[in-house]
Amino acid sequence: MIDRLIERIQETGAPIVVGLDPMLRFIPEKILGRAFDKYGETPAGAAEAVWQFNRAIVDEIAGLVPAVKPQIAMYEQFGTAGVEAFAKTVEYCRQQGLLVIGDVKRGDIGSTSAAYAAAHLGRVQIGSRLCSAFNEDFATVNPYLGTDGIEPFLQVCREEDKGIFVLVKTSNPSSGEFQDRLVDGRPLYEIVGEKVAEWGASCMGETYSRVGAVVGATYPEMGAVLRAIMPKAYILVPGYGAQGGKGKDLAPFFNEDGLGAIVNSSRGIIAAWQQADYASYGEDGFAKASRAAVIAMREDIRQGLESR
Repeated sequence: MIDRLIERIQETGAPIVVGLDPMLRFIPEKILGRAFDKYGETPAGAAEAVWQFNRAIVDEIAGLVPAVKPQIAMYEQFGTAGVEAFAKTVEYCRQQGLLVIGDVKRGDIGSTSAAYAAAHLGRVQIGSRLCSAFNEDFATVNPYLGTDGIEPFLQVCREEDKGIFVLVKTSNPSSGEFQDRLVDGRPLYEIVGEKVAEWGASCMGETYSRVGAVVGATYPEMGAVLRAIMPKAYILVPGYGAQGGKGKDLAPFFNEDGLGAIVNSSRGIIAAWQQADYASYGEDGFAKASRAAVIAMREDIRQGLESR
């Protein structure tokens, strides 16, 4: 699947993944009203609004970007109805030709890790049949439990041609409380990066590994170090836009071939209609505002990479 991701990045000219992380405050009142009229002000009503919001945005951006990244917590907060909306969103995105990175941040050991891997990337044995549950193309994984927690995902990646992105240096302000701690004189994120490269060597696509890394745009200097440590790992770069990352900050995450990274923007795209730059679209044009924000982001990244 990593080869397919690269192919789609090259086709679209957009190393961009749109984070489908809807909060109710991002959703226009008309969509909320229709959903609440049908299901009431209930988790089911909220989940219906999220689904309709997502579908409208996906219809506008599907031809512009290679991938989307739904964050499962935004759906799980609405219980079983929210999980159903997550599943419907994944399926719809795949139908529209988008690759799906499930932002699930799973990490455990043994049979539990294997079950997570099967749920999100693989298949589960049910009687005489092998069945897919969510069927994302990639998933984010927490490496805190070590190789025991990663190996079940690697096995599924090899069997199903799927991929993972391992948390290495995250974009949040307090990430350094653990990730920057020195171990034998080196920051922990470098050691995790070396493990990503090691895991990835056993799980290669054509030119890049199926094992990628999450490294925040808010730390470009660290990104440059990690790019060198993990030359064959695709880097998923959060922190662009709302968290402060700009196109000019992104060059260290890419290799000289212009590949090696895909940049996430969530609220900067899906809530673009609420921003001053896109206010002219109004509530009714929320999805078209998202499309315009993708085009602007693509240009910002292009300029940032050309200036390096």
